[in-house]
Amino acid sequence: MLTIKKTLNSSVVLVEQNGQPMILLGKGIGYGKKEGSQIKYDDVSQVFMPVDNLYVKQMLDSIDSIPAVYFELTQEIVTYAEKVIGQKLNNAIYFSLTDHLNFAVERFHNKIAITNRVFWEIKTFYSREFLIGKYAVSLLNQRLNLELPEHEAANVAFHIINAQNGDSTDANGTKYAHLVGKIVNIVRYTVGGDISLEDIHYTRFITHVKFFVERFFTGKMLQDNETLLFEHLQFKYPKAMNGAFKIRDYISETYKENISNEEITYLAVHINRLINVIAPKHN
Repeated sequence: MLTIKKTLNSSVVLVEQNGQPMILLGKGIGYGKKEGSQIKYDDVSQVFMPVDNLYVKQMLDSIDSIPAVYFELTQEIVTYAEKVIGQKLNNAIYFSLTDHLNFAVERFHNKIAITNRVFWEIKTFYSREFLIGKYAVSLLNQRLNLELPEHEAANVAFHIINAQNGDSTDANGTKYAHLVGKIVNIVRYTVGGDISLEDIHYTRFITHVKFFVERFFTGKMLQDNETLLFEHLQFKYPKAMNGAFKIRDYISETYKENISNEEITYLAVHINRLINVIAPKHN
């Protein structure tokens, strides 16, 4: 049995399990419940979250002011997102996204428009997350009789991106999308031709770039500086290596960080595949 310490709203309760405070989310789970009430494990169908997450601790002070409907909408969105992506998201999203949805609706009613600076990058390079964002916007518009714009889908997508990486702030999603966009622009200029967004090599390249950016910002870059393959590619694929060097130089100048020969090598391999896709079109 779980003992309720505090009912935060009809969808959020603070409980205790073996002396450990936990937050329990579930539609109507706190309705009519008071401190000291018991909840059976069989009645629980939603997420448990230990109250040791800094963001959650900060959110506890404001949960009372957030209508329960936003927690319920968030649970629907997260369930949909996990099906689309095929992985469990970081539990902190239940609070960060709820907070965001509440604020987004407040902005809408107050006619406050905030431009998303990387809307195109999110829509183009994070298509699955953007699809989830569109689902979320449609859900809010339908349930709350709103007309939230498509740009709001990109804001929701930030939270999905971050929840896959264990983060909880949309600033990280902005950084990721910005760098992915910069790298793709460098490569497009290097390749010097039109690339179909549907081409399998382009799709694989975008996937590699997103993983590369994630490794960069989380400090998990590949560190093997073995030179044999690196030097071989410089000789065999000079154009592709030139593109990889431009990416290296951009990162060095912008972030004051160096990337290893191994990372440069993998970038060059993917760039060369794009070059080979375009070359036949020009013959």
